[in-house]
Amino acid sequence: MIRLARPDDEAEIRDCAEKAYARYVAAIGRKPAPMLADFAAEIAAGTVHVAVEGGTFLGFIIFLPDGDHMLLESVAVLPEAAGRGVGKALIAFCEAETLRRGLSAVHLYTNEKMAENLAIYPRLGYVEVARRAEDGFKRVFFEKRLSGPSA
Repeated sequence: MIRLARPDDEAEIRDCAEKAYARYVAAIGRKPAPMLADFAAEIAAGTVHVAVEGGTFLGFIIFLPDGDHMLLESVAVLPEAAGRGVGKALIAFCEAETLRRGLSAVHLYTNEKMAENLAIYPRLGYVEVARRAEDGFKRVFFEKRLSGPSA
């Protein structure tokens, strides 16, 4: 089940981000941006959704409208839940919400050192649109154009 995050989810969200992104700290040379997020503010803004199964926290996603598209800021799955389709389900939820809100694309970025992400996003239909340094990180930007059932 995917639901809107509540304030009492903050500790699990932070723990998930720490565990999911820790493996990239050495490659990037510092903590990736998702490990530094103000999760309390994101939860209060209604931009965080969590995946739970039988009351067990599995992962989270942060997304928000940005002009004519949805910006997918972060997605993370606990390492022990990896490989079960949780990340794909969270991304599919974001895409469905994008269409529900009348937007036609999802934009996201990842760090150029996150090789797994660079491989998975194209398999999910995302197209690389740019590479640039931003906030001290070397980022790769992706876009996925969406169309509703009537298109």
